[in-house]
Amino acid sequence: MTHDDPRIVIVGSGFSGICAAVKLMEAGFHKLTILERGEDVGGTWRDNNYPGCACDVPAVLYSFSFAPNPDWSRRYCGHDELFAYLRGVADRYSLRPHIRFKTDVTRMSYDVETAQWQVTTGSGEVLIADVVVNGTGTLSQPSIPRLEGLSSFTGEVFHSATWDHAKPLEGRQVAVIGTGASAIQFVPKIAGIADHVTVFQRTPPWVMPRDDHEYTGWESQLFRRVPVSQKLLRWKTYWDFETLARGFLGKQKVVDAYRRKAEAFIKASIPDDLLRAAVTPDYDPGCKRRLVSNDWYPALCRDDVDLVTERIVEVRPSAVVTADGVEHPTDVIVFGTGFAATDFLAPMEVRGLSGVELSEQWREGAATHLGIVAADFPNLWMVMGPNTALGHNSIVFMIEQQVHYIVQALQHLRAKRIPAVRIRPEVMQRSYEEVQRRMGKTVWASGCNSWYLSDGGRNDTLWPATTVEYWWQTRRFRPEDYQVIQPATTGTHTATRSGQPQTRDIP
Repeated sequence: MTHDDPRIVIVGSGFSGICAAVKLMEAGFHKLTILERGEDVGGTWRDNNYPGCACDVPAVLYSFSFAPNPDWSRRYCGHDELFAYLRGVADRYSLRPHIRFKTDVTRMSYDVETAQWQVTTGSGEVLIADVVVNGTGTLSQPSIPRLEGLSSFTGEVFHSATWDHAKPLEGRQVAVIGTGASAIQFVPKIAGIADHVTVFQRTPPWVMPRDDHEYTGWESQLFRRVPVSQKLLRWKTYWDFETLARGFLGKQKVVDAYRRKAEAFIKASIPDDLLRAAVTPDYDPGCKRRLVSNDWYPALCRDDVDLVTERIVEVRPSAVVTADGVEHPTDVIVFGTGFAATDFLAPMEVRGLSGVELSEQWREGAATHLGIVAADFPNLWMVMGPNTALGHNSIVFMIEQQVHYIVQALQHLRAKRIPAVRIRPEVMQRSYEEVQRRMGKTVWASGCNSWYLSDGGRNDTLWPATTVEYWWQTRRFRPEDYQVIQPATTGTHTATRSGQPQTRDIP
């Protein structure tokens, strides 16, 4: 590591990558290279531009604390505003000269001899980095289920994250597969445009009203002229959402109260008994992602929209067939099936000290410390790593805490002239075991099948505590939790027979 100004590679330029770049530059780290596979910044808010795409956390909280925006048009803003916001932050902090667009990272390998990372791009170029900060997030790889006969379908097929706006839906029969966060936003927008929409539901979501409104002119002026007013609104919104943690973390009375409100919303929205039964979940609220919408239930009540709860067994050239034998005529298939959230850094190949690939190491559990570091991977810092997603509050808050921790760590390494560090394996294991122990007491372990869970049934996705506790645990970098990794070529420390370098405590 070049101690005064290490070479840092940041992977991704969404919320995570932008936050990391801004805060590292503010701390005096200027040899930054941001690798971005897309043509612009924005991450998931660049890629997801389906009809009705919007945030389900109020914009005043779903934004950086260091870059408030007094010009939000409404409480829950849409895709265009969020994308513009992220582009604006990148411009304000002069990040674009550090970004290499259309650059996909395929492999990262730790070189024991030099204590550096070799970062390989899709073109075959290899970049050398003292530090890697991964900011690819959990919503970057669309998940498409394997359906028998899908390849035989003669119409258009696309995922909501890669919406094909060049394909008009007017007069078409559209099959929507999935009823998650994306589907409940785009189905109301395409209903009435398409000739008919058939929604295939595996499990109904709990949906609550979206307490949305446009900001008035005087509110925007207040935010601009008295910035503390928007800061106070941000904190009020934060604490309103944080109270949900009481129910999700084990207080059944809070869960039951949430259920009653959601059931009342269903009853008020859907007059038909059969449809009402079909959209009412049989699991505790919070076990799957909580959703908000004012137009999802009205869309399902339309004459030109059908909700199908039978399992899909086959796709034919012009139809989707369900387990009851019914053939549903289809011109267009849209997958609203979310993302491969438990794949984490995949499909990147990441190899650390021992040469073991990270996904293989995590096959029996994505063990990390605070979702930021893994023991076999020195100087690889993760933003939105395992067990840091949320079921009740703004992920941007978590991103800022993780970046704060990473900046503190790198400042310590620079001050002590340390080439590389890794988390002590026993610290990581103790941290992971505590996360999993606490997970067992939450609503997320109450029995539903959600995208939070890995194939083995573990929840390596969510943080099983309050965000206040996460702030407390990341407020200070603890050198005693880490070991120094020296380059094997220094002559002072050489690699062991197993290929592992010798380590020492951090001074």
